[in-house]
Amino acid sequence: MTDNDTHFAALVDLVGTLYGGDPTPLHRPVFEGNEKQYLIDCIDSNFVSSVGARVTEFEERIAGFTGARFAVATVNGTAALHVALQLAGVERGDEVISQALTFIATCNALTYAGARPVFIDVDRDTLGLSPGALRAWLAANVAMRDGQAFNRATGARIAACVPMHTFGLPCRIEEIVAICDEYGIPVVEDTAESLGSYVGERHTGTFGRLATFSFNGNKIITTGGGGMIVTDDEELARRAKHLTTTAKIPHPYEFVHDEVGYNYRLPNVNAALGCAQMEKLPAMLAIKADVARRYAAFCEEHGIRYVGAPPGTRPNFWLNAIVLDSRAERDALLEYTNSRGVMTRPIWRLMSSLEMFKDCQHDGLENSRWLEDRVVNLPSSVPESEFWRLQQ
Repeated sequence: MTDNDTHFAALVDLVGTLYGGDPTPLHRPVFEGNEKQYLIDCIDSNFVSSVGARVTEFEERIAGFTGARFAVATVNGTAALHVALQLAGVERGDEVISQALTFIATCNALTYAGARPVFIDVDRDTLGLSPGALRAWLAANVAMRDGQAFNRATGARIAACVPMHTFGLPCRIEEIVAICDEYGIPVVEDTAESLGSYVGERHTGTFGRLATFSFNGNKIITTGGGGMIVTDDEELARRAKHLTTTAKIPHPYEFVHDEVGYNYRLPNVNAALGCAQMEKLPAMLAIKADVARRYAAFCEEHGIRYVGAPPGTRPNFWLNAIVLDSRAERDALLEYTNSRGVMTRPIWRLMSSLEMFKDCQHDGLENSRWLEDRVVNLPSSVPESEFWRLQQ
């Protein structure tokens, strides 16, 4: 048995100790609270679609938890990001700065808004957009006209910047916002994966002009499908709700719509799930932090790099990640674990390598390419053995 095989076998044993099951999923939802009762209540009320008390309650719970002044619920995180970009002023023909190391939904949303991505490199420790790379690219490529940033090479306006808090690890968002402010570029935080993650005492999603969360079935809490726009700007919040409810002007019986809107409002039945999930979120965050500590201790013992909390941050540890020495070692681990019923996954392929984005401008993406070859996600659910803590 090689040293790698020994490490891989020990990892499979640890996952078995944590989760027991075979196969072991990457991240599964937890329904150990009032989910069933709230769903029954919702069905009994006959309000199961986009009009219902639970939608408003869920918005209030997310706003209260994150510290944002306003929250607007949507059918999924991609829809939330699409509308948030429109609210930030992104128009057809614009460019939006983001990272190539992200899930496809980030780039899909900005494409829906008619924009093209510009890909900037990430930092190796946060896996998120690098302030240093951002500043360097802007200094070399942007001309300012009437307080707005334009790409010298394409002539397009740089309408927004969308950094992502990858796997719930906060990026250097304060530096990113400060740099973008110098160039008049609004920041829309992609917080799809970072509910429960903090920079200091401040929750991710409260640094940019707007931010968007996802509540897909694999997220730290789920509404089945679902998303949320958060902002401190009352007018943006009003516009977000108007656009996501088909731009219908309130009236007792007339159907009047004053612009093209979207049928993006979260249904009440999904929001009922979300309200129950929020009741258990603090306990789940504590359990996931314990799981992360066990993975970190294992990695230290076996000489594997664990992607821990960036300095000054408190992640939600949505997905635990490790960094292998090479693509060959990464692939060997993926093969070994998955063939034994332990679901591990590589980080996403870079967006710049996909057919629809291969011609987009980028800065070389040195760190992104390095990480693409080496990062693996480990099973990160709340273990069944810890469910009792959710009842406390």
